[in-house]
Amino acid sequence: MKRMMLVTMMGAVALTVVYAQPSEVGKRRENQQDRIAQGVGSGSLTAGETANLEKKEAAINHEVRADRALNGGKLTSQERKIVNGQQNVMSKQIYRDKHNTATQHYGKNEVDARRANQQARIANGIASGKMTAGEAARVEKGEAAINREVHTDRALNGGRLTPGEKATVNAQQNKASAKIYKTKHN
Repeated sequence: MKRMMLVTMMGAVALTVVYAQPSEVGKRRENQQDRIAQGVGSGSLTAGETANLEKKEAAINHEVRADRALNGGKLTSQERKIVNGQQNVMSKQIYRDKHNTATQHYGKNEVDARRANQQARIANGIASGKMTAGEAARVEKGEAAINREVHTDRALNGGRLTPGEKATVNAQQNKASAKIYKTKHN
């Protein structure tokens, strides 16, 4: 009787461990999020590239959730094959974007230091799982818009920002900072 009870308990523990393991799809999603976070942190991914990657990642995640909802929490073998192909494409895109010539450069002034700080906060949010792919895509889209505006303003002013432009960028960065905080802490 004791032996049968022990075998039953061991079987239950084994099943619990098997079901507690993240799926292959989930492991790859986490791995790719970590790679994106590393690229954001190192500057090898620009805000625009990150927003694009996160938008695509969010679409895959949404599809997986929808498929699982229709199949009692599981993916069919055909669905796993499709998602695996999509994740392979994403993996290659992450590699290309991290290794192309576009990098995020930050100067030594206040505006650029702030951009670097906010990118580090986004990278931390992605790596820690506090920001989903969709949330990161929305935040990075805003960062990319600010970066384009700064680039354009500098191009028009011989590489410098006027005091008025600095004030405008600072206000935009304040809003972006609050959005990052809200996203990470909700």
